[in-house]
Amino acid sequence: MSGPTGGVVIAIDGPAGAGKSTVGRAVASRLGLGYLDTGAMYRGVTFGVLRRGLDPGDIESVARVAAAIELSVQDDGITVDGVDASIEIRGRAVTAAVSSVAANSSVRSELVRRQREWVAARGGGVVEGRDIGSVVFPDAALKLYITASPRVRAERRVAEIGGDVDDVESSIIERDRKDSSRADSPLVEASGAVVVDTSGLSITDVVDSVLRLLTPSRGSDDVAG
Repeated sequence: MSGPTGGVVIAIDGPAGAGKSTVGRAVASRLGLGYLDTGAMYRGVTFGVLRRGLDPGDIESVARVAAAIELSVQDDGITVDGVDASIEIRGRAVTAAVSSVAANSSVRSELVRRQREWVAARGGGVVEGRDIGSVVFPDAALKLYITASPRVRAERRVAEIGGDVDDVESSIIERDRKDSSRADSPLVEASGAVVVDTSGLSITDVVDSVLRLLTPSRGSDDVAG
């Protein structure tokens, strides 16, 4: 199946720190498809909001920023209004504010439009986020919900950037609560999605299992069925 704009789409959803980005990039590389991290787009808008000195909770101002901002998401980073923000979007300030920005319905509408345009321009791709299979591409060829326990996700995050595991775990649990309870496009397991718990698996194991779901014998139209 294809997205609403055409092209074969693999939709990857799941909570923060579950390994979506790593799996998505690896799957895209193995299949020769483009890869889009939509979470980086929301973080990019948040970076732009903070850079302008605006309140992330100001719905109208944030919506205007989302409509006007220039975002370029690449495999190796992101530029926001021509500024390399690859490091800053993963920092504490953006991380603390991104849930508020992502809950803004106008922001979501604008970024969904851009995500669909991205896929249309490339004829498909691997798209990763929190509402890809449920909202952005509900007819994707394959829908995955990648998850892991909060503790495992915290340990992975600390291994990457440092910090206290208990504090990071608490932050992850709170982020999950916000993402799952927001009114617009909450984090959910999309209908027909294959759930993959990465807690005890290597990335190679996960990628291999995903690729097995895409074997030609099943066909792209029933791969998530």
